[in-house]
Amino acid sequence: MKRAVRGDGIAAAIGPYSPAIESKDAVYCSGQLGMDPSTGLLAEGVTAQAAQALDNLGALLRAAGLSYNDVVKTTIFMVDLADFATVNEIYARYFAEPFPARSTIQVAALPKGGLVEVEAIAQRVS
Repeated sequence: MKRAVRGDGIAAAIGPYSPAIESKDAVYCSGQLGMDPSTGLLAEGVTAQAAQALDNLGALLRAAGLSYNDVVKTTIFMVDLADFATVNEIYARYFAEPFPARSTIQVAALPKGGLVEVEAIAQRVS
């Protein structure tokens, strides 16, 4: 069984996909851009986009009844790995030890001209 996660403050999908899917005890969160869910506009610069992307991820987690502490794996997509230290600094404000497993990948481009996108898998502990 799977169900789409829905709730207030969740950015609308910009394609034929769900922002998050809950299946059994896991929640699979699609990549979140640094887009303000109320305006649909990207934040200015990589620092603001990273924070907004993680805020958007938090909204998905809350809608599923979870928190950042339940995240077991993240993937960060960045247009420029020169921003790695900046994104790490923002990321560290949202997650605590033990930190989720993580991959960081440089990509040629992101939707809407985004600079950073964050996806995650969270596990519900019964």
